[in-house]
Amino acid sequence: MLTSFVASEGPGSPSGRPVGTDMLAVHALNAAYGESHVLRGVDLQVPERTAVGLLGRNGMGKTTLIRSVMGLVRATSGQVLWRGRDVTGWAPERMARLGIGYVPEGRGIFPNLSVRENLLVSARAGADGRRDWTFERALATFPRLAQRLSHGGQQLSGGEQQMLAIGRALMTNPSLMILDEATEGLAPLIVAEIWRVVGEIRASGISTLIVDRNYRAVLAHTDQAAVMEKGRVVLADASPSFAAQPDRLARLLGV
Repeated sequence: MLTSFVASEGPGSPSGRPVGTDMLAVHALNAAYGESHVLRGVDLQVPERTAVGLLGRNGMGKTTLIRSVMGLVRATSGQVLWRGRDVTGWAPERMARLGIGYVPEGRGIFPNLSVRENLLVSARAGADGRRDWTFERALATFPRLAQRLSHGGQQLSGGEQQMLAIGRALMTNPSLMILDEATEGLAPLIVAEIWRVVGEIRASGISTLIVDRNYRAVLAHTDQAAVMEKGRVVLADASPSFAAQPDRLARLLGV
């Protein structure tokens, strides 16, 4: 049975919208790869100033959902709404200009550009004119990058590349950050550093949509969570409720 999200309480967002108002909403979304029907009527909401975790075993459709939202996979039916506006099928660059910072699985940095160039190429004011995330703030957040400014992207370790990918997305001053498996394959110390930054992003008021295999960490860093199974959202609730009842997740995640 699908449980509705409970809107978080608190002051209004910087844009003047109350917390709990949907920033991103997906309604009855379907998508396929050729004959393979991957998304089957997905509904998901990311409210203003809210962190949402997207959980599920491998192959359940999480990354396809994110790629459909970003316009990298074409939805066959359904809607993607940005602050109530239908943006279904918009090209990725148009979605980014709305205020979405996307850190894809596999990082996607520019390997032939230096760390400095990777960061500066994406630097711009947010959709609402904010410039909270500057070059200096990105380096202060990721001190390792400050020591490797002249290094090419391909010269960095996997953990450093992930830091660069997150820092580059933050340099767009996004209203929403989407993180797809940001800690996959990284050493424990780097994983802890990534989660520290996720906490900082959340505290800053930027909405987040997080996909990660470590469901305990996801629940600790989100307000709400949804579980996908076979291309559908089958369970959604406040993250503390999931954390307090781990058996609910165990059946779906196989943990």
